[in-house]
Amino acid sequence: MTSSPPHARRVVLLAYPDCQVLDVAGPWQVFASANTLAGRSLYELNLVARSPGTLVTNGGLTMMAGLDWQGLEALGTPDTLLVAGGSGVFHQCRQRYHIDGLRELAPNIRRLGAICTGAFLLAEAGLLNDRQATTHWRHCAALARTYPRLHVVPDALYVEDRGRYTSAGVTAGIDLALSLVEADHGAALAGQVARELVMFLHRPGGQAQFSEALLNQQRATGRLRELLDRLHADPAADHDLENMAAYLSVTPRHLSRLFRRHLDTTPGAYLTRLRLEGARMHLLDARATPSLDRLATQWRLGRAEQLRRLFHRQYGVSPSVYRQRFGTHSDTTLAEEAPCP
Repeated sequence: MTSSPPHARRVVLLAYPDCQVLDVAGPWQVFASANTLAGRSLYELNLVARSPGTLVTNGGLTMMAGLDWQGLEALGTPDTLLVAGGSGVFHQCRQRYHIDGLRELAPNIRRLGAICTGAFLLAEAGLLNDRQATTHWRHCAALARTYPRLHVVPDALYVEDRGRYTSAGVTAGIDLALSLVEADHGAALAGQVARELVMFLHRPGGQAQFSEALLNQQRATGRLRELLDRLHADPAADHDLENMAAYLSVTPRHLSRLFRRHLDTTPGAYLTRLRLEGARMHLLDARATPSLDRLATQWRLGRAEQLRRLFHRQYGVSPSVYRQRFGTHSDTTLAEEAPCP
C-alpha cells in the first residue's frame, strides 16, 4: 500500500462481523466527500478488521477490510480512529484482540472515537474512564450501569472529552464526522459536504437524539394530537392562545396545562419553534432573498432583531450564517443582517 499523500490525515474505521453498515459507510463517505470537494486528498481512509478480507454486517451487506492491526502498524499511527457500532460489538467486548489493539494505539492517536454502541468496546478497554460519553439512546442506561466510571450523556448526538469522541446511533456518526472535518478544515467545507450528502443540516453535538416532532406525536393523544397536526400544517396562521383553546373546547389555562403535562412546554413556545423551523426552511430556498424584517413578519416572529435572537438561540448561528453554510448558493446573504450578540 502506498504511503499517505502529503498532509493527508489517516482515518481508520474499525469494523467486525455484525457491525452496523451505516456506522462505517456514513463517516467514511463524509471524509471521502471532503476529499472530492477539496480537490485533493485531505484524508486517507482505511477499514480495519481482525483479518483482511470480507465481513458481513448486521444488515447482511458484505464489506471488505483491507487491514488488520499488524497491517495498520506498518502504515504508522492513524490520526483518527473510529469504532463502528452494531449488534456484534457485545461479542467483541468479550474478545481480547480488539481491546488490546485499541489500548496499544490509544496513547498515540489524536482522536479516538466510537459510533453508536462502539462506545462499549472503548469502555471495555478502559479508554473512556472518567470521561463524558454517549451512545444510542436505547443503550445509554446499560452503558452507564456496566461502566460506572463513565459519565454518560444520554441525550446528545455526539460528545468529545479530551480526545475521545462518542456518538449516538447511525446517522449521528455522520454528524460526528462532519464536526471532525469542520475542526480540521473549517465550517465552509463541512457545510459543502453536508449539502453534497443532502443532509437536513450539520447538527450540533448537544442536540437531542430524538426528532422533536416524532416525540410530540408519541406524547400527544386524542384532540391534542389533532391540534398539533393543525399547527404543523400552517404555523404562520393566526394561532393565538384563545383560538387554540377554542379548537379543543377548553379554557386557555387548561390548554396550557395540557401542553405542560404532555409536551413539557407552553403553547406559545411550541408555536414559536414551529415558526422558526418555517423561517429556517425559507432560508434554504435559493429563489428567496428576503430581508430579515419581512421574514420575521411572514412567520409572525416579531421584527428582525427578535428573529435574529430566537434563531441564534435555537440553531446556534445567525440566520445569515445559516444561509451561507446550508443554502444552495453560499454567497447569498440576508438584507438588514448584523452579527448576533
